[in-house]
Amino acid sequence: YALVAEVMLFSEGFEDAKNLSRKMVQLYKLASEQLSQQDHYDFGMRALKSVLVMAGALKRSNPDLSEDIVLIRAIRDSNIPKFLSEDARLFNAIVGDLFPGVTIPVTDYGALQLAVDGACRHAGLQPVPSFSTKVIQLYETFNVRFGVMLVGPAGGGKTRCYQTLKTAMTQLRKDGNPDTNYQAVHTAVLNPKSIKMGELYGEYNVLTNEWQDGLASCIIRACVAESTNEDRRWVVFDGPVDAIWVENMNTVLDDNCTLCLPNAERIKLNPVTMRMLFEVADLAVASPATVSRCGMVYVPPDCVGWKPYVKSWLATLTSAHGLVANDNQQNLQAIEAAFTASRRNSTVGDKEGAAGQVDENAQDELPMDDAGGSGELHEGVPATAAAMAAQSSMYQS
Repeated sequence: YALVAEVMLFSEGFEDAKNLSRKMVQLYKLASEQLSQQDHYDFGMRALKSVLVMAGALKRSNPDLSEDIVLIRAIRDSNIPKFLSEDARLFNAIVGDLFPGVTIPVTDYGALQLAVDGACRHAGLQPVPSFSTKVIQLYETFNVRFGVMLVGPAGGGKTRCYQTLKTAMTQLRKDGNPDTNYQAVHTAVLNPKSIKMGELYGEYNVLTNEWQDGLASCIIRACVAESTNEDRRWVVFDGPVDAIWVENMNTVLDDNCTLCLPNAERIKLNPVTMRMLFEVADLAVASPATVSRCGMVYVPPDCVGWKPYVKSWLATLTSAHGLVANDNQQNLQAIEAAFTASRRNSTVGDKEGAAGQVDENAQDELPMDDAGGSGELHEGVPATAAAMAAQSSMYQS
């Protein structure tokens, strides 16, 4: 790994490639050993290559930056999106140990950040910083990987994440942004587990021996035919990922970007304008070959919190019932106070329940008197304390 990383860094224009490659390999080794074991984590050669490609692009766009800063930024942009919050803190600590004293400047996304916030407001959502960060991480992952997986439990905001990015990029193109990476986006969404394998990729008719295209092959063929302009086209597989159907996508997710059908037809995808997006809850049954071929963006269930949902709900009430903003603010404060009181009562109830359980256990451990009940051996002294005192005096004598 170190030799491959060194050669690639040299080819990307890094002068201190030898030391940087060693640090990078050591970083991935420590991360694989110390971070938690998740199904969507991958620290193999493909992940290493994507980081090096991103580092080369960052160096060409920022030639005056230090090579350490360029590599660290590429490592963070490629790995932080897939980490859990606890693992992200540990990963940043490992990076700080391997690159001591290096301060990373804050990246200003400027027009994209404003467009993401505007897309959230246009969709009736709240521009929460943590959600906007996930949208930008998805954009950065799209720039270095042909296949991307949005991983996280239902209700976390995965669908809204890519829809917000789609709206933001399309709006930036309408506004005439000079960055050519911002193009209009078209999506085609399907659930691969709702149909059979033959209906997904195509199959021969057993009676007539005629070939009939599947849903995925038709969508991908149409996207290839329409990819003559600069518009971006995302094929979204919204459903569970398993080895039954996704293994046929391995050639698509490779550098070849070619879909091989059962009738020996090969469909070459455009690696510039097309992307494969998988929206899944987990990758428990996905093979390591599939995981290593895709970029990962983990959307945690607590990414947004409860308050933005309530604000959006109150905004719908405002438009439907003619409420004013002050009423919304008062309602939000009342709901927050109710949540706080409920949480406090729940905490107090748990403590009282635990205390009652302790009292019951202590009552069960009391020694029995001659009448068969628990009593006190000496006046004013509990039975257990008196027994302990008697036992202690016996040991002393």
